[in-house]
Amino acid sequence: MAARLALGSEVTAKINADLAATDALLANSYPGDSPARQPVHTVYVPADRFTPDLAARWGAEALSVAKDHGGLEQIAAGLGLPDASRIAELVRRKLEAEPIEDLRLDFEDGYGSRSDAEEDADALKAGGLVAQAAAAGTAPPFIGIRFKCFEEPTRERGLRTLDRFVGSLLEHAGEQGLPEGLVLTLPKVTTVAQVEAMVYACEQLEQTHGLAAGRLRFEVQMETPQLILAADGTVPVAQLIHAGGGRVSSLHYGTYDYSASLGIAAAYQSMEHPAADYAKSVMQVAVAGTGVHLSDGSTNILPLGDAENVANAWALHARLVRRHLERGIYQGWDLHSTQLPTRFLATYAFYRDGLTAAAGRLKNYVHKIESTIMDEPATARALARFIHRGLACGAVEGDEVTALAQVPVATLEALAHPRTTDSRKD
Repeated sequence: MAARLALGSEVTAKINADLAATDALLANSYPGDSPARQPVHTVYVPADRFTPDLAARWGAEALSVAKDHGGLEQIAAGLGLPDASRIAELVRRKLEAEPIEDLRLDFEDGYGSRSDAEEDADALKAGGLVAQAAAAGTAPPFIGIRFKCFEEPTRERGLRTLDRFVGSLLEHAGEQGLPEGLVLTLPKVTTVAQVEAMVYACEQLEQTHGLAAGRLRFEVQMETPQLILAADGTVPVAQLIHAGGGRVSSLHYGTYDYSASLGIAAAYQSMEHPAADYAKSVMQVAVAGTGVHLSDGSTNILPLGDAENVANAWALHARLVRRHLERGIYQGWDLHSTQLPTRFLATYAFYRDGLTAAAGRLKNYVHKIESTIMDEPATARALARFIHRGLACGAVEGDEVTALAQVPVATLEALAHPRTTDSRKD
């Protein structure tokens, strides 16, 4: 005798109707991790110091300082990195070909307060120079500006700079249009309303310049405690992502503004302070599943001066880079060309250290090979994404992945971002 069934079509229909809003929320607000490349770092330079050859100059400066201190291989060995020779060679190629992945022309803290006439002129000049660099192929893959925040004292100035930069960039770019990797940075955000104001500003810029709706996206800098916990007990850093209408591309942690706002003494302001870890953990939960990237901040201890100071600063920087990578934050800030050697040495070591194990587990999963670890689909995605990130930044090479995982790169990409791959087939 067949068991009596209680969950018939009417029950299913009612549950489907009751959960329609949940289904829409998950589909629209939590589409999954973005397949778009995430840079390993963002470099900040004062806007008036940018030149189209800046990335190449920073790469040459990084290689020069590394040579002055024994070379990349000796630096890697001094940091205790395994396979120092191989990592050094890969980093050398990186510093020659793509030393900066993401560059921000800074009109905020790094630029300071100037007259309106001076900042207007620099904003117009910056647009022209970025267009020139993009046309010449010397711009980093991602480039843009950080303008002043939307708090009342600087709001109008920030909007003026944004307006002039975008207009100048389009004027000088001509038919080429905006660089594909254009990034706009909204700093010192305190409320969701400021993000909504930025959305409105982007809409107006798009309408004025005939850009496609949604073309302008921006990143939000989390530098105030009000984003972590608002007066009403809510968590605005999570809300603002969804209030951004798909325009928020990433959240960036601002080490020193946030630390200072909590009253932490200057000597103890750090990317690894417990208050910093708490804020970044909240941010990490907020971006999960949204497709929005997350970035750590910077260290202001620079590798300059005598050999001991340089070595100590490199050791600190490499440790902090490795630390945020291990915690699932795949981007940070760099403030000086001398930080590039340890940015890439530490990043490459992270991906190469885990490559053999990740590729082996992925091979077992894909080819259904019995092993001592039984990985589920979610873990397989994490393994594929780890390797895919390493490929994107140059830490590992395609032939290595193919040999170790026994899957082509296209299969790796499909495993890393199955939702995106499936949607493209529809």
